[in-house]
Amino acid sequence: MNEIKLYKEKTFDDIKHIDEFDNEYWEARELMPLLEYSKWENFHQVIKRAMIACETSNNVVLDHFPEVRKMVEIGSKTKRETIDYHLSRYACYLIVQNANPKKKSVALGQTYFAIQTRKLV
Repeated sequence: MNEIKLYKEKTFDDIKHIDEFDNEYWEARELMPLLEYSKWENFHQVIKRAMIACETSNNVVLDHFPEVRKMVEIGSKTKRETIDYHLSRYACYLIVQNANPKKKSVALGQTYFAIQTRKLV
C-alpha cells in the first residue's frame, strides 16, 4: 500500500488540475504517459472503451469526458490543434479499468482511482 501512496503522490496528484468552479480534472494527454502508453491512438482506444462503460452505466459521457482542443508545438515554432479530454475522477477510474492490466502503472492507477472515487461517494 505504501507503493501506491508514493506512486500516487508523484504522479496522479501531480497532474490533477482544478478549474474555475473548483472541479478537479486530469488531462488525457498527461495521463497517457503515466499509464505507459506512448501512442495517442492506442490510448484513445482505451478512452473510447471507458466512454462506452460510462454510457452503459447511464452516466452522461460529456460530463466526465469533455473534449477540449489545444494548440501544441510540433517543431520549428509551428503549432497545430490537437484533441484532448478533461477527465473527471470517474472517467480516470473507467480508463484504468479498461487499460492494459499487465502494466504496473495501470494496476497502481486502478487502486488509486478506486480508493479516491470511493472517498467521494
